[in-house]
Amino acid sequence: MLDHKGKVAIVTGGAQGIGRGITDVLAENGATTCIADISKEHGNQAVMDLEAQGRKAIFIEADFSKSESSIRVVEECTNILGRLDILVNNAGVSLGGNIDNENFEDVWKATFSVNLDAQMRLIRGCLSDLMRNQDGRIVNIASTEGLGGSARISPYTASKHGVVGLTKALAVELGPMGVTVNAVCPGPIHTGMTDYIPDEDKAEFARRRTALKRFGNPEEVAHITLALVLPSASYITGAAIPVDGGLTARNN
Repeated sequence: MLDHKGKVAIVTGGAQGIGRGITDVLAENGATTCIADISKEHGNQAVMDLEAQGRKAIFIEADFSKSESSIRVVEECTNILGRLDILVNNAGVSLGGNIDNENFEDVWKATFSVNLDAQMRLIRGCLSDLMRNQDGRIVNIASTEGLGGSARISPYTASKHGVVGLTKALAVELGPMGVTVNAVCPGPIHTGMTDYIPDEDKAEFARRRTALKRFGNPEEVAHITLALVLPSASYITGAAIPVDGGLTARNN
């Protein structure tokens, strides 16, 4: 009940940042991981690193802004590995801009295509496998932006609210089939998305906005994800869990 031996997991965006943390933690707990990522370089390196540790993993190159990628990843994964038990929808983009920007609708469409539409398509593609033994696990990586809002990133914020809504609706819909659906909502985490922020600005933001006064690490998000897909987590579904150092708990 406390490991993933014999289980197969797809982790989208699984070669970098939070996704790589999730991939590593799942593999350490016995799962065979299918890493679906846009970066061939990072994907191949992740597989090499895991195989060097005696873990089993495969890499499938995928651009989730393209609708066909989601179905292809599921088909290739199940053809190669023979089964599928866990889906972690982690791939995402963060594109900002004011609503009056000339290219706002293009940014909106590009954001939703990866952050929400791809998650929906991957879930649809995985359903028959996840329902087979009535113990499938889906974790959608959302954001604290899916629980609140910030200026100048409304496409990202709206897409993450969509992820939380999709999670709750599908938890109700798929519950009778034994499939659990949960969301993890990371706050300020050290990833490629935040690399551009100067360290002093990160420190100031964390001091003002989080209870723990620091940014988090991908592994801290990964371990919550791991807990949600364990066999022992069979009575947790429809949850949206912040991993944010207390950011959403603060009043200001």
